[in-house]
Amino acid sequence: MKPLQLLAIFIIPLGLIIAAVPQNKTKPYKLTADQLLGEANTRTQFITPETVADMIVKKDPSFQLIDVRNQDDFEKFSLPGAINIPVADLLSDKYTDILNQDAKMNIFYSNGTVTANEAWMVTRQLGYKNNFVLEGGLNYWFEAILNPQKPASTSPDEEFAKYDFRLSAGKALGGGDMPAQAATQTQSAETAKPAIMPAPKKKRAAGGC
Repeated sequence: MKPLQLLAIFIIPLGLIIAAVPQNKTKPYKLTADQLLGEANTRTQFITPETVADMIVKKDPSFQLIDVRNQDDFEKFSLPGAINIPVADLLSDKYTDILNQDAKMNIFYSNGTVTANEAWMVTRQLGYKNNFVLEGGLNYWFEAILNPQKPASTSPDEEFAKYDFRLSAGKALGGGDMPAQAATQTQSAETAKPAIMPAPKKKRAAGGC
């Protein structure tokens, strides 16, 4: 695929996301569109579900999960310890101290990646730095962490290591116990899958991690 085609594939969705963000009449944006595009293109805002699962299981105090869906969806199902800041409310002054700080890593999530990435873009334009996005959102979380698929017998050792970790983390986080209705409702929106980053190479684990 030509470079211009690749750029168009990225810029068109980016433009739609920026057009959908809450109207900002009170807070000056500190990043230009070019700067924001440059940062978004690096994809360094994304945190893998495996990393998030590990932090939840270990009760790591250095991060905060932020569900940017509406309150109804949040009350039906949310990740452990998450707080709810709907994307439409991101510019509210009452959330500034949460979103603009360096004490904790904020991790936005939604059903897929689009809305959470929208939240990241808004906060980055405001100059906030300590915000990230759960890669793949809840849709991918259910698939990768709560219901991992065992690799084929011919898969490399690192795939088995990743599976063992996901299986162990999923059990610790109630994998298989989530109500079917919640799973169905969450899977109904933002179904785009993330680009999966390769896991660090490990020797095949004997049993769970």
